[in-house]
Amino acid sequence: MARASAPGPVIEVRDVHKTYGAVRAVDGVSFEVGRGEIFGLLGPNGAGKTTTMEMLEGLHPPDSGSLRIMGLDVARQAAAIKQRIGVQLQTAALFPQLTVEELLGLFSSFFRRQASIPELLRAFDLEEKRGARSKNLSGGQRQRLSVALALVNDPEVVFLDEPTTGLDPAARRGLWDLIVGLKAQGRTVLLTTHYLEEAEAICDRVAIMDHGRILDLGTSDELIGRRFKERAIQFDAVAGLDDRALERLPNVTKVTHEDSSVLVYTSRVPETIAALLDAASTLGQEPDNLLVRRPTLEDVFLDLTGRALRD
Repeated sequence: MARASAPGPVIEVRDVHKTYGAVRAVDGVSFEVGRGEIFGLLGPNGAGKTTTMEMLEGLHPPDSGSLRIMGLDVARQAAAIKQRIGVQLQTAALFPQLTVEELLGLFSSFFRRQASIPELLRAFDLEEKRGARSKNLSGGQRQRLSVALALVNDPEVVFLDEPTTGLDPAARRGLWDLIVGLKAQGRTVLLTTHYLEEAEAICDRVAIMDHGRILDLGTSDELIGRRFKERAIQFDAVAGLDDRALERLPNVTKVTHEDSSVLVYTSRVPETIAALLDAASTLGQEPDNLLVRRPTLEDVFLDLTGRALRD
């Protein structure tokens, strides 16, 4: 069980910069994470998420700014911090010949405080694989083991870097449940992801990053509410109905594109849909795959950057 932390933010990042040559990997990032919170750094590859995470873990020093975990300065008290945090790296090189149980025992031996290995095996559904060599595990099993290894010292703060990359949807959702379970135990979780649905599903708050900067920060509802008061009508592009024609439909506030779909934002859905159907009918067509949805974090990212997250 996680230990109680002192009052105040568990993670504090203040105006942190990190450059590699001419590349500004992290460019003035600031945020706080509270106790028992799942906080997500959301953005595309190269946004600066992993660099920020690795500086907090003490793997790289910042060029400037300050980093504190549980009130301790990362630059001056790294050894004390590492005893109290758990780290799951984006690409973990596990000893291929060691079994699951042997790996948990090895990693556990590095720390003064140790979690129960049988409990970790049970919690991460690895009991039947305890004697399996790590090289023979499936992708989902390897990811579960990677997170379990981050918990061998019963940490108060857990860092997860792209924990579900490469997993199928079922395995991804299973790992989401495990991460939410960490919060239920009172642990603080900082994770990076480029999956919007992942951030919306499990994070209490997210910081949207791109080009080394935080573009906005808050809960999903806060981020969406700051930019969108409308609903989005989504449909496949209709030949002859360009953006200018769509913008003239009643109550339309904005028109954007996502892959082959058109998104029309409106303050009054029924009137806009009726006008859209009439306009398409005049051209002898009808919009395919028509649906109405609330704006999402994808819409927020598109509004902030002018491009989809996966571009």
